[in-house]
Amino acid sequence: MASHLLVVWLVALCFASRAAAKLSTTYYQKTCPEVEQIVLDVVTSKQITTPTTGAGALRLFFHDCFVGGCDASLLVSTNAFNRAERDADDNISLPGDAFDAVVRAKTALELQCPGVVSCADILAIATRDLVLMLGGPRYAVRLGRKDAFASTAASVAGHLPSPNMTMDQLISLFEKNKFTVQEMVALSGAHTVGFAHCSEFASRIYGFNGADRDAHDPSLNPQFAQALQKACANYVEDPTIAAFNDVMTPGKFDNMYYQNLLRGLGLLASDTALAADPRTKSFVQLYAANQTAFFEDFSHAMEKLSVHGVKTGRKGEIRHRCDVFNNLST
Repeated sequence: MASHLLVVWLVALCFASRAAAKLSTTYYQKTCPEVEQIVLDVVTSKQITTPTTGAGALRLFFHDCFVGGCDASLLVSTNAFNRAERDADDNISLPGDAFDAVVRAKTALELQCPGVVSCADILAIATRDLVLMLGGPRYAVRLGRKDAFASTAASVAGHLPSPNMTMDQLISLFEKNKFTVQEMVALSGAHTVGFAHCSEFASRIYGFNGADRDAHDPSLNPQFAQALQKACANYVEDPTIAAFNDVMTPGKFDNMYYQNLLRGLGLLASDTALAADPRTKSFVQLYAANQTAFFEDFSHAMEKLSVHGVKTGRKGEIRHRCDVFNNLST
């Protein structure tokens, strides 16, 4: 039985590698040569009017790729017959601005090159461009992904990291997706932008380990913990209340996230764990001290993530609309 499972896994890995090999940075050179400029124009306008778009797109891209591969399954809307991926508990808090950016880019591309560019490719390009706009590194994005034929909320559970996972659980999750510990730490640097809702870290700042209401996680900087307690005081009544992941430079993609972790300014328990666990601490220290090293490793990890589980050929389709499968949109 074990040998049979190994053969199945190797065959699946082979197909995944072959699919990624079909991607190319010049994929649309003849069919839609302006694709990258069109996406750039749309997301630039969106980022200017809604500065949270960049962080949202980065999170959206990760959530899409880690569940079934980078195939835009996360962009599909729920209908009367199917509860889609985006409505799974782990995805409910994903920001609408990121979805809107992709929809706008898709609309512009359908006018210029109808039926040519996949939603999965649009999300990959948009994320790359937005990271650059926020001050992050530029990395290569190969194109030619197809959009998924399926999207179910049930497929999400257990496939995404959560704020309260142990380091063993996090490492195991990333290893299952063929990412090393160092790549996991580098990708975690995406938390240098964006925010988290108070409910995701409330157990760290109120009644920690069953103590009194004001007791906080001792690994948090005391002043930081007190500031969070004040900011999140009404989070039960208003679940939209949130805090920036990086309180020092919240809108800039830099290495401050790692510096914050070493100062007790990590927002989520999973963030703080990176700076404490001996398997990850050295990488946190490296990136805190050397932004160039972080940018290089983040770029490599994002290039790897961007081809994770991609679908090509008849394994997918080019959706006319990102939120609806083609067989439902005609």
